[in-house]
Amino acid sequence: MKKKLAILAILVFGGCIEPFEATFVDFESALVIEATINELKQQRIMLTRTYMFEEDGPAPVTNASVSIVDTDGNTYSFGHVQNGIYLSNQPFAAQLGRSYELSVVSEGKNYGSNSVEFSQGTEIEQVTAERITNDDGVDGMAILVNSFDPAGNSKNYRYEYEETYRVIAPKWYPTMLIGDPEPNSGCNVLKVPNNINEQVCYPTDLSNTIILTSTDDLVEDRVSNFMVRFVPRNNYIISHRYSILVRQYIQSNEAYTFFERLDELSSSESLLSQIQPGFLQGNVFSRDDSRERVLGFFDVSSVSEQRIFFNYDDFYHGESLPPYVDPCKESAPVIANMGGCVLRPIIEVRAGVYVGDNGSEDPNEGPYRITTRVCGDCSALGPSEIPDFWME
Repeated sequence: MKKKLAILAILVFGGCIEPFEATFVDFESALVIEATINELKQQRIMLTRTYMFEEDGPAPVTNASVSIVDTDGNTYSFGHVQNGIYLSNQPFAAQLGRSYELSVVSEGKNYGSNSVEFSQGTEIEQVTAERITNDDGVDGMAILVNSFDPAGNSKNYRYEYEETYRVIAPKWYPTMLIGDPEPNSGCNVLKVPNNINEQVCYPTDLSNTIILTSTDDLVEDRVSNFMVRFVPRNNYIISHRYSILVRQYIQSNEAYTFFERLDELSSSESLLSQIQPGFLQGNVFSRDDSRERVLGFFDVSSVSEQRIFFNYDDFYHGESLPPYVDPCKESAPVIANMGGCVLRPIIEVRAGVYVGDNGSEDPNEGPYRITTRVCGDCSALGPSEIPDFWME
């Protein structure tokens, strides 16, 4: 477990601690900043513009000037890397006793935030995994967190997680098919040793919902077995070995209320850059035009984190594995028909992978059996490299 200091600079749809007014308006493009700035490292901020539902996604803002200034007079500048992502030119972290302000200059317009002071936080005591049946009657794994602040100053908690899991491709085969590289080889394919398709991989998924709890109405400032994640038993991600990193943010009343309203107004699929039925002002604003809508909240808080691992067999000993992400049906397409090549294009675009020879004499089938790529090549889900943090 590591304790970290963090600046959260997140421009999102949400609310603040003060009473707010929601206004229903036609679509307008507004600046959106997404960032989580924590331990000593190159920090990251993302700038985009809001987008309409029929559009593919937010448009990145690529020519902005971005910086954070603290009360000691230090300025931390950011440079654009790609797709609206800005990295700090030098590593830094928040420090006790200092306040911070965000500054953005985009398209000749100046944006800023209120000054926010860093305050001491609370470390996670323990993260545990427990097999439960949830309120909907679903069997699965609960990821629970415990935390305690004897001084009673924390009270408002927000959580994020990163989950990484081992995937084993159920139809991986040591031989693969390739298109015959010889000139004028037509529809011919060859069997060669499989040095491309991966059998074992380690995908990582990030939390995409707002996870909040408060101890304000409790006798003591204690988070006890708060569930930050529930994984149903039939989810393939726990089939082998599963790991989750839980991060705990301590928030001010204003920040907590903002994220609470954000949770109410935002969809679970995307927390940022979406059209919403109303506008909710945070503590970020235009320095040039008070009427311009700027979406966001700039927060400074401490962060602590803890990672755990478990195997499926630890909780489901002797029980069958969850179904794989794909049913992995097999087929045996012909090499060619009157329309031209059939099997070779499938293999070359990796829409299918070889799983063995076909012993059937059906004239409508070819000599090789194939299945969907994800069933024989887990790199369709995530990288095959073992993460540095991985433990057996």
